[in-house]
Amino acid sequence: MVPLMYYGLQHYLSLAGSLIFIPLIIVPAMGGTDKDTSTVISTMLLVSGMTTILHSYFGTRLPLVQGSSFVYLAPALVIMNAQEYRNLTEHKFRHIMRELQGAIIIGSIFQSLLGFSGLMSLLLRLIHPIIVAPTVAAVGLSFFSYGFPQAGSCVEISVPQILLILIFTLYLRGVSIFGHRFFQIYAVPLSVMIIWTYAFFLTAGGAYDYKGCSPDIPSSNILIDACRKHAYTMTHCRTDVSNAWRTAAWVRIPYPLQWGLPIFHFRTSIIMIFVSLVASVDSVGTYHTASVRINLQPPTPGIVSRGIALEGFCSILAGIWGSGTGSTTLTENVHTINITKVANRRAVQLGAVFLIFFSLIGKVGAILASIPLALAASVLCFTWALVVALGLSTLQYSSQAASFRNIMIVGVSLFLGLSIPAYFQQYQPESSLILPSYFVPYGAASNGPLHTGIKQLDFFINGLLSLNMVVTFLIAFVLENSVPGSRQERGVYIWSRPEDISTDPSLLEDYSLPRKLCRCLCREKHLGV
Repeated sequence: MVPLMYYGLQHYLSLAGSLIFIPLIIVPAMGGTDKDTSTVISTMLLVSGMTTILHSYFGTRLPLVQGSSFVYLAPALVIMNAQEYRNLTEHKFRHIMRELQGAIIIGSIFQSLLGFSGLMSLLLRLIHPIIVAPTVAAVGLSFFSYGFPQAGSCVEISVPQILLILIFTLYLRGVSIFGHRFFQIYAVPLSVMIIWTYAFFLTAGGAYDYKGCSPDIPSSNILIDACRKHAYTMTHCRTDVSNAWRTAAWVRIPYPLQWGLPIFHFRTSIIMIFVSLVASVDSVGTYHTASVRINLQPPTPGIVSRGIALEGFCSILAGIWGSGTGSTTLTENVHTINITKVANRRAVQLGAVFLIFFSLIGKVGAILASIPLALAASVLCFTWALVVALGLSTLQYSSQAASFRNIMIVGVSLFLGLSIPAYFQQYQPESSLILPSYFVPYGAASNGPLHTGIKQLDFFINGLLSLNMVVTFLIAFVLENSVPGSRQERGVYIWSRPEDISTDPSLLEDYSLPRKLCRCLCREKHLGV
């Protein structure tokens, strides 16, 4: 039991960058307080724990952690930058969160139906590594305008943080302590602890003390001129500006609809339906790669459909609880399994139990909410780069990845996936925004170049075409399935066939559902083995 607990915690600690840093981006941009950030972090921990357990029992049953995906981050920024929220001051955070909840729930219902109906099994015939690779890479590349521009606000913290992660993951990756590649596995949490301590001493030593300026930074309209130019540095560098610890309760249970009833709008719901499709494509690549890393027989299309259906259901839970994003299989799972060489379902489930326990302790969320913004942005620079690398590594499943056909499809889809949204994002709002400058491009949904005369439709089209991963996916999907190419050139995913398994059911024993549940679901070929 003790080794399983250790391996479970190890798995989650190695995924820290993906599990806890999204709220540090979206909550302040939504007008939320430090207390709101703390609450959203606790909610994400709870939802991640619950959905991981559900997926490991009833989904693909692979030892994969479910969590808040970066796929949902960009559309969340589009929604919070809608016209009606720009100058809203009263209850802005709750209004935006409730609309996010509604959009996530509708998009997740579509994803769940995609799996339960069997349509996902049919769609798998059209989803190949040449599509998955640029789509996942575009998810990471979407946020380059946030990465170092935000981290650069405090280079004395961010640069050492980035360098330390690189040293741990690249230069010290072969160093073992008690048989474990300690530095590579714990690169993120270890480097964060070191740099956070360093930032604390900088703050305590007066590095960010300015004459006449209080660390308790008020709203910008009442800052004196002498302090206004230092406010940005203080908010991004100091370790004592957050009041999350003072306001958080020791025990708080995140509960459904804690922000109020979800708001459902056609324009945002349709955007999330497309985003849920991209999230499904992301998960398909992760399922296949994880099965290869664990030396398991690839799952059947029915098992993949079951996993996508459960992910949709889990994202519905995320929407009901109000975590701000949907729940998907984290792409970074593949990296964690690769470096730890541990892929144990029980360990992941035990780790999920710990996650649920920590989510009930309000002070845990408060501590994480107190991480300096520059430090968080530095970690995200590494995490997003890792997502890009993992996405492109999917090309290894094409035996002719370097063929002219394939490199053109990947190159064109990636370039246009960045360039077309850039065209839409240049139509910035006329009014001044509360959002930081690196979030302003997401105002394209309300101010884009396409005008049909129907505001809801304008928002949907302009918003959708301003999302890098959606545009990349659509271009790659059309090109891959229209340009002639051999099976080897396409790099078609090799899934197990049900007729092959019927002769030896033990081949997919690790994917099998509990007997009683299997009696209900396994009768459907598109959900069983």
